[in-house]
Amino acid sequence: MLFMNIILDSNEQTAIVFNLSDLQHYLERMTDKRSPQGKIYPLPLVLTYILLAKLAGCNTPNSIFSWVRKRQEPLLKLIDTHHNRVPCLNTYRTIMDCVIDADELADVLNQYLLAMYGGQQSVLICIDGKTMRGTIPKGTTSGMHMLAAYLPDEGIVLGQVEVASKENEITAVHDLIDDLPLKGRVVCADAMQTQRKLSVEVMAKGGDYLWFVKENQPTLLRDIEQFFKPPRYAKGWHIPKLPRTVAKQTCKGHGRLETRQLTVMEDSEAFLDWPGVRQVFKIERDVIELNSGHTSSEVAYGLTSRHPETASAEQLLDWTRQYWGIENGLHYRRDVTLKEDSTRMSLSKMPRVMATLNNFIVGLTQKLGYLNLAEARRVFDFSIATQIMA
Repeated sequence: MLFMNIILDSNEQTAIVFNLSDLQHYLERMTDKRSPQGKIYPLPLVLTYILLAKLAGCNTPNSIFSWVRKRQEPLLKLIDTHHNRVPCLNTYRTIMDCVIDADELADVLNQYLLAMYGGQQSVLICIDGKTMRGTIPKGTTSGMHMLAAYLPDEGIVLGQVEVASKENEITAVHDLIDDLPLKGRVVCADAMQTQRKLSVEVMAKGGDYLWFVKENQPTLLRDIEQFFKPPRYAKGWHIPKLPRTVAKQTCKGHGRLETRQLTVMEDSEAFLDWPGVRQVFKIERDVIELNSGHTSSEVAYGLTSRHPETASAEQLLDWTRQYWGIENGLHYRRDVTLKEDSTRMSLSKMPRVMATLNNFIVGLTQKLGYLNLAEARRVFDFSIATQIMA
């Protein structure tokens, strides 16, 4: 057992972040598939080493092994063990590929985050997929593709499934939502998931959907566009403008000025042939590049089963913005900061375990109040090194 509190300096205040023995107690719930004979290192201890190294900035099995080996002497002073050494590289690789079940690991780590930091009750659940480019064999174009259910308010991945090679996200999403608590929540996904069956399944579990609509549903798209067509006028008569509400946001950052406007209308007459729909919306996005003056505009449409009383134009605009932010909140952090795309993984099960560990790192650091993951890892690296060397 590794006895240690990680203490960080955050916002000029020193606070105990978490107790590693608490984390290890949760990791003890993991099933260890290894035979007792010849087993040297307990599974919770190896997992703790991996998580410490990843929090400190390591991304690959090699760098994890090197980080632990270089800190072997001070780490061993903190460990209640009979073996005066740390695992070799093959131990980490074997455990991450052959011993750990990724789904079980995700459940245990989410239980830890819930018990220690609370939450996981956010209304909005974003569903999106990404390909782990480090799993693409040379000479081919496809690798492991993962579909995740993400809480953008908290940085927590509630669930994740692998999209089989002969499937697509439309098929895999049904497995993903099977175990998700959807009552009172809103599931948001891109146009690929705008499907009748999925809409019914979400509502059957007590949730609501918020879908974007594109040309994969051409009839639905044309029907929604009709809501926002200008009323027709003729001499002596006209069609009155339908009731609508509008929300607008403007933000400046990264060298550009962006304005988003969402117009929402209620389908009170059940004009749309779609299960459970209550409202339709149109989003207009205008961007000005401040250095060049270049401007761009785009329009998107969508629909939701959420009632107007609990999904105003302002709320829908906020939710759609959060959904589009999944790229920066989750995928960018995994791909760029945690180097997931550039980490070559040829073993069959290791990528799912790595993705699960990366999800935990993203969620933990956000729970601790660090919005910049790279900065959080630098702070962890300094704090861990300072404390174990003391």
